[in-house]
Amino acid sequence: MKFMKYGKALLMSALSAGVVLSITSCVQSYSVGYLYVTGTVTSESNGNGIITAFKIDHNTGKLTPIAGMPVSSGGANPVRALLLGAGHFVYVLNQGANAEGGSNCTTSDPCQNSNITEFAVGANGLLTAQATYYTQGVNPFRLAADSSGSHLFVLDHDSQDNYSGATGIANGCAQALNGATTCGDITGFTVNSTTGRLSLIQNLQVTVTTTTNGTQNLAYFPVPANPIDFVFAGNNVLTLTGTPQTIDTVFPYTFNTSSGQLSRTLNTADSIGNVYQATALVYSGSYVWVLDNEPPSPNPNNALSQILPWTVSSTGTLAAPTSGPISDDPNQSNPIYLVVENSGTRFYVANQGNSTNQTVALSGIAGFTENSPFNPIEIGGTPIGFGAGAGPVCMVEDPSNQFFYTANYDSATVTGQLLDPTSGVLTPLQQSSKAPSSYALTGPPSWCFVNGHTS
Repeated sequence: MKFMKYGKALLMSALSAGVVLSITSCVQSYSVGYLYVTGTVTSESNGNGIITAFKIDHNTGKLTPIAGMPVSSGGANPVRALLLGAGHFVYVLNQGANAEGGSNCTTSDPCQNSNITEFAVGANGLLTAQATYYTQGVNPFRLAADSSGSHLFVLDHDSQDNYSGATGIANGCAQALNGATTCGDITGFTVNSTTGRLSLIQNLQVTVTTTTNGTQNLAYFPVPANPIDFVFAGNNVLTLTGTPQTIDTVFPYTFNTSSGQLSRTLNTADSIGNVYQATALVYSGSYVWVLDNEPPSPNPNNALSQILPWTVSSTGTLAAPTSGPISDDPNQSNPIYLVVENSGTRFYVANQGNSTNQTVALSGIAGFTENSPFNPIEIGGTPIGFGAGAGPVCMVEDPSNQFFYTANYDSATVTGQLLDPTSGVLTPLQQSSKAPSSYALTGPPSWCFVNGHTS
């Protein structure tokens, strides 16, 4: 009888241990989010790009390919993508191809068959194409949404007014921008929160006369010629514009959160100082960040590249913090994106480098602590910076705030870094958690984003 009691106890103990081990195993293996990467390699005979996806392991940062991916991006040359609807809908901006089938689209050789493709996010992160939408301009290249996810906007490098002979539309650029002969534009959409469907927003501020439909509202919001990037900043939409060797400017619209209308409140764009080769505009952590590559002399920071933080008023005017421009890591160049860490105390800059000129500083990640009052200092080990693959095009922090990932054009890889929450130092995953630090892609990536909604 004692033996039977002992045997039963032993059995119960074993079962309990099994349950504990099972729970531990489950905790160690769950995905904290999905990482998506768009790429220009064709997935179909029609030349569409692709979307690759990975599960992010919460414990190690290891990436595991999602079954059923990659899928077609819905068009050629996907350049941007974003996530809306609490992680249920993905929108991919496919820039299209020029007449020769290439991705170097210009005003004289514009993109053809551009579109926005909507995807539904299904079980295990699988994407399924839903619908296709079209911008009102030519050569679209940037995509943004307001903080509520109720409105989506596309930045077109050229407005249709530049091609008015084909459309029969009078010069909306001139009417909206004080006589401008050419301009870029922003195409706006409202987002249906249930279906994710997009509906075009008419510009109620400007009317034009067409040869076919008479007087009507403009179907887009003009911005100055040669736009570089744009962002939502509070209740403003700011567009960075400029050409090499001319001082770049930021052009503001006020954003109506209910209707999605963009309205002019200022007659001129803001100059942003000695910035002649801006690459990106980012709004994060209450600052508008301008990234500048190789500013010409005089350069107050004696650096090839610089980061310029600005605060923005309710009307869209910019004011520089007292810290002034911030020197990029001297061992890197060509900053293309900036992420403020979710803790709000540090920010990281992805530097693309220059693959054709090896005398120019190389690609990597530069990290900075913001300090209080605001006075950014490069994170320990400087001026060494942190590694990345060759030619990063984007950078994201995972939903658990443990890992950073870059998608790298020149090496056609995704690389991962572990974030030290105390020091802010980034360490390659292979050194920190024994997970691979680099993952090969089918071809060069163009953008990346994460989804923390995994149910």
